[in-house]
Amino acid sequence: MRGRTIPERARLLWFFLALAGAGPAVAAGKGLEIYWVDVEGGAATLIVTPAGESLLVDSGWPGERDPQRIAKLAREIAGINRIDHMITSHWHTDHFGGIARLADLVPLGKFYDHGFPPLPAPDIPAGLVEPYRRVTQGHSVVLRPGDEIKLAQTPGAPRLDCKILASGGIVAGERAGAGEIRACTANPKHEAHPADTSDNARSLAFVLGFGDWRFFDAGDLTWNVEHKLVCPKNLVGRVTVYQVTHHGIDQSNNPALIQAVQPRVAVMNNGARKGGMPPAVRTLKATPSLQALFALHRNVQTGPEDNAAPERTANDAENCQGNYVKLAVAPDAKSFTVSVPSKGTTRSFTTR
Repeated sequence: MRGRTIPERARLLWFFLALAGAGPAVAAGKGLEIYWVDVEGGAATLIVTPAGESLLVDSGWPGERDPQRIAKLAREIAGINRIDHMITSHWHTDHFGGIARLADLVPLGKFYDHGFPPLPAPDIPAGLVEPYRRVTQGHSVVLRPGDEIKLAQTPGAPRLDCKILASGGIVAGERAGAGEIRACTANPKHEAHPADTSDNARSLAFVLGFGDWRFFDAGDLTWNVEHKLVCPKNLVGRVTVYQVTHHGIDQSNNPALIQAVQPRVAVMNNGARKGGMPPAVRTLKATPSLQALFALHRNVQTGPEDNAAPERTANDAENCQGNYVKLAVAPDAKSFTVSVPSKGTTRSFTTR
């Protein structure tokens, strides 16, 4: 066989140099971002994937304030012009009240929810049901435990998935109609609360995974259904980031769940006078795995020991500017940062 010519050798050299540069090019790609919009004790969690897809979980209160805050943050901070996946965790005013006005401000793509129970229902505002149906045009996807929201994958990036673990009071692996309270075999026993007949107990709960990095969001899911997620089997697994359930209200945040999922970071979407209750905050602070608690608001009714640290709290005053919290996962999903821009705070963490 004849030897390679100089041009052939040059081409091979350029080929291997290109391969060597491919790794850093992938690593320098886009990571995952989450923004907690301040909707004053409601919920609006905006997720932007490495592929540029967006998910918004809940839409805050009715009126102008919350839809305008969401739309402004989406465009000016997150750099997106539409919401691809609109998820409504449950039918309470502070979680789906803003959707009709938001639809006027930002194009909304697919809609997801847990389905309406028989109406009328005492805790579901009748005046918000028809606007929701009008916005969705009757085409929302009713999610069940075990379902997955299909998200675009980025070549060369860690796998991205979003799995539903609870919906309508049922957790993954349970038959339809299973009771809310499950007998506990743990020692010490996890005591149940009285049955919750509100729509909180029917909240969607999901885990968003990006490689080994995992985020848990359960809307306003309450104590007994939280218990079913981890006892006798942990259906959630360990998570990296825990969105503090139900704004930090003590009807939720069952210690059995928090101890089982072992979060590294918790972010609380509370208001100045809503959520951030001492029992929930103390449970979080006593969790050995937890490295930091972030909050949208200082609870003005409690002391420093029952709040997140000031530098990790986006809004100190009750009359505030609606400051947000941002999380950014590295493109390789091995590390992440949480920032409070209003305080100039950024803290870095490893995924595990």
